[in-house]
Amino acid sequence: MKHPASPRVVALVGPQGVGKSTLLDSLLRFTKAESMRASGGGAAEGGHGMTFEMSVAGADFLGEHWTFIDCPGATEFSQDARHALMVCDAALVVCDPAPERAAALAPLFTFLDARRIPHLLFVNALDASVTSVRELLESLQGVSSRPLVMREIPLREGGQVVGVVDLVSERAWGEGKDGKPALISLPETERPREEAARRQLLERLADLDDALLEQLLEDVVPAPEALYAQLERAMREDRLVPVFIGSAERGLGLQRLLKGLRHEVPPVEETRARLGLAADGTPLVQSFKTQHLPHTGKFSWVRVWRGEVADGGTLAGGRINGMFRIHGTRQTPAESARAGEVVALGRLEAVRTGDLADLEHVIHPTDWPHAPPPVHQVAVTAEKRSDDVKLPVALTRLTEEDPGLSVDQEADTQMLLLGGQGEMHLREALERLRSRMRVPVVTRPPPVPYRETIRHKSSHHARFKRQSGGHGQFGDVVVDVGPLPRGEGFTFTSAVVGGAVPKQYVPAVEEGVKEGLRRGPLGFPVVDVAVTLTGGTYHSVDSSDQAFRTAGRLAMAEVLPKLEPVLLEPILRMDIHVPREATSRAQRLVTGRRGQILGFDAHPELPGWDVLSAFIPQAELQGFIIELRSASAGLASYMARYDHYTELVGKQAERVVSHQPVAER
Repeated sequence: MKHPASPRVVALVGPQGVGKSTLLDSLLRFTKAESMRASGGGAAEGGHGMTFEMSVAGADFLGEHWTFIDCPGATEFSQDARHALMVCDAALVVCDPAPERAAALAPLFTFLDARRIPHLLFVNALDASVTSVRELLESLQGVSSRPLVMREIPLREGGQVVGVVDLVSERAWGEGKDGKPALISLPETERPREEAARRQLLERLADLDDALLEQLLEDVVPAPEALYAQLERAMREDRLVPVFIGSAERGLGLQRLLKGLRHEVPPVEETRARLGLAADGTPLVQSFKTQHLPHTGKFSWVRVWRGEVADGGTLAGGRINGMFRIHGTRQTPAESARAGEVVALGRLEAVRTGDLADLEHVIHPTDWPHAPPPVHQVAVTAEKRSDDVKLPVALTRLTEEDPGLSVDQEADTQMLLLGGQGEMHLREALERLRSRMRVPVVTRPPPVPYRETIRHKSSHHARFKRQSGGHGQFGDVVVDVGPLPRGEGFTFTSAVVGGAVPKQYVPAVEEGVKEGLRRGPLGFPVVDVAVTLTGGTYHSVDSSDQAFRTAGRLAMAEVLPKLEPVLLEPILRMDIHVPREATSRAQRLVTGRRGQILGFDAHPELPGWDVLSAFIPQAELQGFIIELRSASAGLASYMARYDHYTELVGKQAERVVSHQPVAER
């Protein structure tokens, strides 16, 4: 068959610690491309060998060009992987031979299937495991809505994997004397196992093809070419997932994997059609990563979907200022790029991650995956006061580079809050702030928006009088103050009769009352309070808006301590997404933090996962995600939203009040 000449893109995805980066480096060595270690790849890794950022590398195999995108595997950095998957022709899902870790693949398979992204599965490190491939496949099938079809089975000698058998060609491959793949004979003792596995492959394919089903019923042996064509078509249509096996460390099975990619990964023309992008028109690119580099500015990593783009040409109504091919951390200048290629383009200021750009326009796709809400936050301030102005700019660039981060401003204190998908995520972001953007910061836990209210009601008379020569200040009010039902907020009404307080001063009284409620006797904003202005007096010369505003504020300061103020703490409604085997541990974490379990059920989208619903005090949320991930092999996450306030009394309330700064109280 004739293979496409256009460059193709494959994203390497999978859980943390399965050897994706090792596999990529082995593929590059096999194709005689520069290794990622030699080009500086892996520099964005932490001390635990965890990849924090996606890496891009190019390679040529049998006359065709490939771009591989190595994606972070940790849950905290999964947004990068989703972005890479949006622009790839196919995904190479990497896993290890551990059936108990199958749940880690559920979110990934769900994302791929929902967007009909063709994908293959590579079981890595099979040589270091005694796990039955059948047992592993059964576990993995439980989290995939698409049939998983074994393309190969392992050959073992003395418990060690020495080769693989291609179930289509029925040929066995092992390691030659020079370390390269070599044809080996299939032992007769392995023939029954190979025939059973091949029969299962044919039955899977027959479920998708009536002609093949008829051949099987008539005991006709299909030609290998027909099987290859059926596998290619079914994978490109995302109807099944071919499963390859091997060892990235030893290089076992890599040639078969590369040939599988070559035959079955669709070309850019098919991917463009899958995404609904027109084949005709001016050049079209899509950004899947934004990078801000010192001295050189903004770079957009893009996939070219259509036409040809050139350095110095026009995109998004602006001039391309620099074009580079990416290989690890090395970027090589390029003059042009054609459809299918991945390049970095400089100074496309109007283009954000996910945007499509043609010559004149920027298009914001509605189907681009949005990052989930943050699960971990810290309040940040610049370490040096001279960096106060730089900090907001640096945070904006940080969130452009990583949309999984967010920046908010706390309503009460106006503190800047940096949020992310976990502790490691924020730690890496803070390091980038310090090293790349030259803005070191000081962090602290985000403030909890406590409130206070009152339990009793009372009438109170307050007067503000000041005489300092000339016109003085005089405001006199009588107010009724009482509690409202929880969640009602604040109401102010005027019941003044006879003009005791002229109408023009009533709004000033209300403003003063609101000022008095901003900081109650316990040190927090006062809510769920009703205030009624019932009377007062005024002076024809000395009364003013300012005087009555001050009188309203004094009334609150004087009466609230007498009405049994009580502290209120915010309660969040949480939906915790957790692998089923970790559900009970998640429940214990919630109850251990004063939470209330509302129930749990099977996750509607993730096989083998549960959704645990609970109420939990916001004050207990700090560090919760760290314990939750620890209890779930790094997989669980949650979505939280404000639900209600509830009274907090006793030692816990005393502790909160005692930690309020005296100046604020």
